[in-house]
Amino acid sequence: MEESLKQTHTSCHRIVLFGPESTGKTSIAKQLAAHYNTRWVPEFAREYLQKKYDDVGIICEETDLIPIAKGQMELENTMAEKANKLLFCDTNMLQTYYYGKAYYENYKGETLKNAALKASYALYFLTYIDVPWEADDLRDKPHQREEMFNLFKQALEENNLPYVLLKGTEEERLQIAINTIEKNLKMLK
Repeated sequence: MEESLKQTHTSCHRIVLFGPESTGKTSIAKQLAAHYNTRWVPEFAREYLQKKYDDVGIICEETDLIPIAKGQMELENTMAEKANKLLFCDTNMLQTYYYGKAYYENYKGETLKNAALKASYALYFLTYIDVPWEADDLRDKPHQREEMFNLFKQALEENNLPYVLLKGTEEERLQIAINTIEKNLKMLK
């Protein structure tokens, strides 16, 4: 496996916000980091793909997936060194892999999948599609939200990854997340 796709070991517990585009992952990651006085990892693909779109008018190509995964892991590893006990990740390499499967017919991505499954996370929060769609230059599946949600749910289940569904208002989602973390903190020590 490529060194740049490896997760470094730290003492913090990493928690991933996982789910389709425009489902509140960034908002919850920021709020949880503020609540726990720690760090959060932004989605590397947003900046990377926005620049590509601005430069050449293309959103994403299959060849972008490994550079996105490398950038995401580099950000995550950097923030893990600065985090207190918990680190909130606004996506991870596994999500990048499943986006590849959704967008590119016959996508294999074994290098990405293997690296994603070797990375360790204490918990996943799966964000539901019950928040309003917010359009931007990069989001392109407003009519396939349920299909994308099911893809990400299936990804967690087929890989036996622990997750909690976040749905409801922003306040309800935040409270579900905090309650889950508090319950699990005792087990994580």
